[in-house]
Amino acid sequence: MLMIIISLLLILLSDTYIWYTFLHHAPVVWSIAHWIPTIMLVVAMFAFRTNVSQWSMSVIAVVLLCITLPKLLFTLVSLAGRAAAAVHAPAAGWFDAAGMMMAAVVCLACVYGVAFGWKRLTVKRVEISSDELPDSFDGYRIVQITDLHLGTFGRNTRYMRQLAEQIERLSPDLILFTGDLVNLSADELEPFGEVLASLRARDGVVSVLGNHDYCLYKHYDDEHGAACDTERIKLFEREAGWQLLLNDHIDVVRGCDTISVIGVENVGRPPFPSQGDLRRAMEGIPEDRFKVLLSHDPTHWRDEVLPSTDIQLTLSGHTHGMQLKIGGFSPSSWIYPEWGGLYTEDGRYLHVSTGAGGNLPFRLGAWPEIVVITLSSGRH
Repeated sequence: MLMIIISLLLILLSDTYIWYTFLHHAPVVWSIAHWIPTIMLVVAMFAFRTNVSQWSMSVIAVVLLCITLPKLLFTLVSLAGRAAAAVHAPAAGWFDAAGMMMAAVVCLACVYGVAFGWKRLTVKRVEISSDELPDSFDGYRIVQITDLHLGTFGRNTRYMRQLAEQIERLSPDLILFTGDLVNLSADELEPFGEVLASLRARDGVVSVLGNHDYCLYKHYDDEHGAACDTERIKLFEREAGWQLLLNDHIDVVRGCDTISVIGVENVGRPPFPSQGDLRRAMEGIPEDRFKVLLSHDPTHWRDEVLPSTDIQLTLSGHTHGMQLKIGGFSPSSWIYPEWGGLYTEDGRYLHVSTGAGGNLPFRLGAWPEIVVITLSSGRH
């Protein structure tokens, strides 16, 4: 709550500065237009605090990114110009012009991210080479998808159909989904049953749960509401023909060779739920077998997978790259050491996909992605 109050104070101070400095002598219509976005933001913030909903999340994100952030940027530059004017009077005008240009660039970039970026689906290709991979699996093609967050799309299935068609064209041997099917509740699933059931691969679709799939971010009148919604999500995935792994594993056979695909429930650092049991999931797997682990949160790799197992390949999602990447930088790197892409240590791999969906209708630079992972034995 304290962060919300501080944020609102900064926003109100910025808006008051702009209004008093540039607009209070202008026609009243300009003042009204200036204050409307802030009013919308305040209403959405309090609605979000009262009852978390997709519309309030989306309004907050769009207004903050496309209007409030450019205003704050302009205010900072303009204030710097007022300070510089004490030394050189024309500096105030120069800084105001520079601030307007910078704010316009940020605004246009964010508008693109809101209007188009979050549906700019890309295909990323990765090769994993390991001497421990059986020869029969040399060239084996895995498609990883993650973080669909269906609630962000409402009832519009067009993007998910595009994703399913793209995956079909890739002809994968195996599809692996690494969690976060929904944003808030199982109600989001209803329009997407047919399209997600259409996902096909030679060895099927295997999935795990992400933190959002436990439905802990919505207020329920019934104390068992979140658990019931999670059961509905599990049932939905099974009815779609997916093999949901809940601290379990399956074996994939090619010729005389076998690899194991392991799936754990979410393992995360607070405040995220942690219900995974990797030891249980690996029971019965021979030590010398090539193993692929699905674990939604990439922090699991460094916390447990590397120090306590011999798993060769871990696939995760969760970070979204904060849905923002400029060049090779994402603010997600401030929180997660491994936030997006391929990481290796001592011949073992982690791939973190930044996701095909997003819990907000915005992406810039960190475009939504389907990941094609080709396994190589390294001996050919």
